[in-house]
Amino acid sequence: MAVSKTRALLVDVARQLFAKNGLEETTMNDIAVASKKGRRTLYTYFKNKEEIYYAVIESELSLLSEKLMEVLDQDINPEDKIVELIYARLAAIKEIIHRNGNLRAEFFRDIWSVEVVRKNFDKGQIDIYRRVLHEGREKGVFEIENIELLANIIHYCVKGLEVPYIKGTVASGFNAENSKPLVEKIVHRALGKPIEKGKQI
Repeated sequence: MAVSKTRALLVDVARQLFAKNGLEETTMNDIAVASKKGRRTLYTYFKNKEEIYYAVIESELSLLSEKLMEVLDQDINPEDKIVELIYARLAAIKEIIHRNGNLRAEFFRDIWSVEVVRKNFDKGQIDIYRRVLHEGREKGVFEIENIELLANIIHYCVKGLEVPYIKGTVASGFNAENSKPLVEKIVHRALGKPIEKGKQI
């Protein structure tokens, strides 16, 4: 327990310093001093700054996963749950990026390094979609033949929206209020739920 608490403290202190000063301007010594744990303790947990940077990303992604698990546990229709998961994910990622100040530039500049850390997170996201799709099919709400493929497609479609959504470059008026009705129609049609007559995407 003490080991976990110490590591979590070091990661949070590093995140705050990265957010305030940027990754390049923050040293391992800065983290050791700010955490009041000393360099020896810091190097017990992390070999270098890159390792602690990845730990910061993992920590932030775990917060995002927790938010999505909350949506997964809601007692709502499977088709509505898919839509809520999409918007919860986009909103949470935007919040995480913006609360990290100067660190957010690293997310965009070093996107491939971030991708390495995101592998487990992505698997978790696909599993969440898979579970909702199974639920919908079992309830007769969805008409799906290949749940695995569709779970992957939904995940990577939403993932492709993350950076432009954060930067505000998706499209004029792309926010939850304006775009949700359209996304609902797309999701319902893709999952095999009939669209009401007279309504078109």
